Amino acid sequence: MSQLFPGAVIEPVELAEARGMVCIRTASASDVESLSVYFTGLSTTSRNKRFMGGRADLTVVAAECVPKADRPDHFTLLAELRRDGQGTIIGEARYAYDPAARHGEFAISVADAFQRRGLGLQMMTAMETRASDLGHEMIAAETARANAEMRGLAKKAGFADTGLGDWQSIHFAKRLSR
Repeated sequence: MSQLFPGAVIEPVELAEARGMVCIRTASASDVESLSVYFTGLSTTSRNKRFMGGRADLTVVAAECVPKADRPDHFTLLAELRRDGQGTIIGEARYAYDPAARHGEFAISVADAFQRRGLGLQMMTAMETRASDLGHEMIAAETARANAEMRGLAKKAGFADTGLGDWQSIHFAKRLSR
């Protein structure tokens, strides 16, 4: 897509407040350490919202995010801030297709300093496009009822509450267009 940003899944965008370009790209095996650092750098609140509870094994989680050759329906997109030739992960969206349920599920996080700037919506749009390109028709996720930020982002992205949640969680879904 871009000569400057190989592997970009959408055209890189400039975040004025960040004084750098943000590239959304597919994660690779070389990203495990940086992704682990990113997860560790999230505030406790953001980490709990991303994982719906505490996780101590962030290096293991980061390794699980790396795509496997035998699982083309699973991928992770990274939002990377590029400044002075260096890249820093500032967001991630993990997607996995469940053939039995016939829909993809995702989880997403954005670094605390970059929340509420539209990056989450850009990442979700890129993820939906990739899932649609794979032939998937439905995408879904679950979040804690207390996670107002994710509920707002899902609503803004066109997701609807399926009613399948319980007293602690909300399940939402969206039909993808081709």
